[in-house]
Amino acid sequence: MTFFMAVSVFGQKKNDTNAVSDAAEKLRSAMISGDKSALESLILPELTYGHSGGHIDDAAEFVDKLVSKKSDFVTIDITNQNIHIVGNTAIIRHHFYATTADFGKAPGDVTLDIVLVWVKVKNDWKLLARQAVKSEKKK
Repeated sequence: MTFFMAVSVFGQKKNDTNAVSDAAEKLRSAMISGDKSALESLILPELTYGHSGGHIDDAAEFVDKLVSKKSDFVTIDITNQNIHIVGNTAIIRHHFYATTADFGKAPGDVTLDIVLVWVKVKNDWKLLARQAVKSEKKK
């Protein structure tokens, strides 16, 4: 009986890890496309989205900046991603390298280290918090 419970818990954690990874990939794609419904489907209304410069967006501001192209990601490459799940909360850390074409600004690039906090709501993983810090180089 204990063996089957351990296998079940391990299997569930692996499924959750895959689901969180899939949600993070959907977020990456939605940030590039600026698709409002896709972005809104991945976040909680209580989202706190911290930028490397110190500004913090709420959920509405996060979505608006991407939809309006104030923040326009042309590409986003994610590397060195690791996922740690505790109960119904997942923490993702990864390196984020992106090229940008923000409205009214010259094309640019950003190199960041990111922490994301995802919460499992029913069967879906939703982004609750994100914090970026500047990173020296692409990893």
